[in-house]
Amino acid sequence: MSSSSSSAASQVNKKIDSLPPPVTGHIPHIPETKAELKEDLIEVKEKSFAGLRSLAAGGFGGVCAVIVGHPFDLIKVRLQTAERGVYNGAVDALRKSIAKDGLRRGLYAGVSAPLVGVTPMFAVSFWGYDVGKGLVRRFSTVRDNQLSVAQVSAAGFFSAIPMTAITAPFERVKVLLQIQGQKTLAPGEKPKYSGGTDVVRQLYKEGGIRSVFRGSAATLARDGPGSAAYFATYEYIKRKLTPVDPVTGKAGDLSLLAVTAAGGAAGVAMWIPVFPIDTVKSRLQTAEGNPSVGGIIKGVYRNGGYKAFFPGFGPALARAVPANAATFLGVEVAHQFMNKTFG
Repeated sequence: MSSSSSSAASQVNKKIDSLPPPVTGHIPHIPETKAELKEDLIEVKEKSFAGLRSLAAGGFGGVCAVIVGHPFDLIKVRLQTAERGVYNGAVDALRKSIAKDGLRRGLYAGVSAPLVGVTPMFAVSFWGYDVGKGLVRRFSTVRDNQLSVAQVSAAGFFSAIPMTAITAPFERVKVLLQIQGQKTLAPGEKPKYSGGTDVVRQLYKEGGIRSVFRGSAATLARDGPGSAAYFATYEYIKRKLTPVDPVTGKAGDLSLLAVTAAGGAAGVAMWIPVFPIDTVKSRLQTAEGNPSVGGIIKGVYRNGGYKAFFPGFGPALARAVPANAATFLGVEVAHQFMNKTFG
């Protein structure tokens, strides 16, 4: 750098240092030398690469989650959206689905949408979580370089904000494909939708982009607190299961079995507080016409009281353990692979 530019940078940095401490801590200094500029560029490069790793690991974890969890999710959605009396429970819904559509479609109807959408969805979720942790570190006090459970919750809630832009339309497509299998077709009658692309095309034709993104607010209302509980539970259990050297006090490596246990517990913790919101979201995204959230809530309550907000709760929890165990296992394995491959 030239002496004039270095001098100007120095003056700016002095002005930054003269600001009140709460402000100074959040304003980066301008590099005054070539060495400082080089260090800043290396740091930016490392952060960018770390972000790409989070995207890739999250995407792989998401694919693992869909493969393991989609049959459970299919039964959950059909129980949530079916009229009262259609199914006697989760086992009856599973039996009827397989009897009507065969083993493959009976377990994996509508899987194309989450498979296509799950990579960016989970990738953005884990990337958003890392961004959320960065924001928490920047705007709050972190002790011993470890976020508290409350801080992890805040970062988890933030991860749901960018993820909703992907989750809402893909779940709209997914649930419409899942429930059309419940309809008994007349001889020669074809299903309304031939696939995910056809769903998007018809939705856009009927109501434009607003129809495609119907249920976005309900999705965020579910995924915000759900993600907060999800990541907080995972981090808490992971810390409890991490071995500590009794002599040095240093934390050891977490086994993949412990990662699986923490991931499964995180999935259960995510669903328990937000399941009624998920029921409303599923109804909202599959209803015909222009339904309102208030109208959906009244209709659900009228059909069965508070209990009507929890259809498919069993399959959701049954899915939560293996699917989310697979998610975090996939994420951890992907990170380990990238660390060995790229350093």
